[in-house]
Amino acid sequence: MRPESAGDSSTDPLLTTASAALRVDRDALTGALLGQLPVAVAVLDTELRWRYLNTPFQQVTGVSPTAVLGRAADRPDPALPRVLADGRPRSGTFAGRPADFRRLEVGGAPTGVLVVLPGGADAHRAELERVRARFALLEAGSERIGTTLDPDTTCAELAAFAVPGFAALALVDVLPLDTPDSAAPGTAAPRPDVDPKQDQGREQDQGRERGQERERDRSRLRLRLRRAATAGGLARPGAPPSAPVGGAVRHRPGSVAARALAEGRPVAANLLSAEELAALVPDEAALSACRSAGVDCLLAVPLIARGRPIGVLTLARAYGSSLGFTNEDTELLAAIAGRAALTLDHARRYARSQNTALELQRALLAEPGSPHPNLELASRYLPSGIASVVGGDWYETVRLPFGRTLLAMGDVMGHGVEAAVDMSNYRSTLRYVAAMDLPPHRILRQLDALIAEQENARPATCVLALADPARARWTLAGAGHLPPALLTPHATELVEVPTGPPLGTGVGGYEQTVVELRADHALLLYTDGLVERRGEDIDVSLARLSALRLPADGPLDALLDGTLAALAPDAAEDDIALLAARVRHRPS
Repeated sequence: MRPESAGDSSTDPLLTTASAALRVDRDALTGALLGQLPVAVAVLDTELRWRYLNTPFQQVTGVSPTAVLGRAADRPDPALPRVLADGRPRSGTFAGRPADFRRLEVGGAPTGVLVVLPGGADAHRAELERVRARFALLEAGSERIGTTLDPDTTCAELAAFAVPGFAALALVDVLPLDTPDSAAPGTAAPRPDVDPKQDQGREQDQGRERGQERERDRSRLRLRLRRAATAGGLARPGAPPSAPVGGAVRHRPGSVAARALAEGRPVAANLLSAEELAALVPDEAALSACRSAGVDCLLAVPLIARGRPIGVLTLARAYGSSLGFTNEDTELLAAIAGRAALTLDHARRYARSQNTALELQRALLAEPGSPHPNLELASRYLPSGIASVVGGDWYETVRLPFGRTLLAMGDVMGHGVEAAVDMSNYRSTLRYVAAMDLPPHRILRQLDALIAEQENARPATCVLALADPARARWTLAGAGHLPPALLTPHATELVEVPTGPPLGTGVGGYEQTVVELRADHALLLYTDGLVERRGEDIDVSLARLSALRLPADGPLDALLDGTLAALAPDAAEDDIALLAARVRHRPS
């Protein structure tokens, strides 16, 4: 602080004039001003020893002058020596409270540090307002972060919440979804129990191995991080991006992000020089964005859930926007990041479960059995993705005597791995029952009875279509499933199939119907994900299918592609399974 703004009595003419007008000693007036200001003030010398504290400072902090004057400040804030060194004001913590630090200069030379913090009743009110604001921000963060179970969406919400309220730029880097929990730093792989007698002499070797493993884990974290989200509006036009979302990033050793992950705590770096910024920014792409935005303050907060790091949030503030990330800022952002990390962890675990169920379903839902050569066949399966749980859609074909082929389309109720396993159970049970060469309605009856006997089996809808080219007919029966579609040269007709209750209920009561099988017709079986829409009547959904006009005599794969292009929603909320069949044209 320059002498003219510091109120030095030897150089401030206004103070001299005021003391003369008030008819008091100039030094006495200076002391009265400092003692009665509604702001708590303390002065430290260049060695950071206490030299002065006014009455409001004593009232706010409870610090006694006799206990501290002449003594070094206890655990001084790291910002204090930096203020002395470069003269740039900073914020931090002093005597357990938020404080502003300014270099005190007399006659152009630095003589110490001026510490300022709110005093008296104003401090109490300000503290209450800060607490209220903190809770409000935490509540807002809980509402805006984690609105879905998609990990990338959660990361994007975290970055968007931080900008511009807390920072000019925000980066969210996470470990890949397939990284095992054992890759977290600071954790050693479990080892089997050993006899203490046999364990003697091994502790040092095992300790070294665990240390080496932790170091390998930390290296793996640096190498395998993925940039999941970015946010920021201060970059100039044409400035390079912070890094492509979804791309791999490697944090510089010693950067704030690398330290935060390795140490498991927030790391702040305020009022940085250009050289310091280059050393502490996480990666080269982020450095370009920070330079473009004029960044001089960084904060990295690890995203930790269940005691394990899953990523890091890096925030940056531009020059002149603040005095830096204070301890209060850091604590609040750490609390927000902690809640976000738990939400992100739930989303990642959910995504892992989804991937497992999807892979299991794909493995179980192999290509259907080969039909007779007199029948053409094509199938499709489209998972809904991680926005909705994998379902139990399934289809099957069974080759029967006398040139006949049984087609089946079903949908197990429920979702996830259990539904995928039940789907496989339905397919194998269907093949077993179909080998008895029963008509479709009796196959459903037997299938229903067998599944109902299984205690934990889930119900499923199903429709069967028995192709009999020799007799030119389809025989169909349904168990709570949507009607098949018959594609003709001129129209798409929904076949009215007598429908019984879903399989696995043990109720029975299935009937069948017969439809002409012609060479210029194609039969389409499908699951409800193709046509159903949230909040829409099923009759409207089916009318959309029946209005579809596709060539029934073209390639079946093209027919399925056209059906999906016309009917499948952009963001499917359920799986879609399709099975198309047509009598094979024989060369004349």
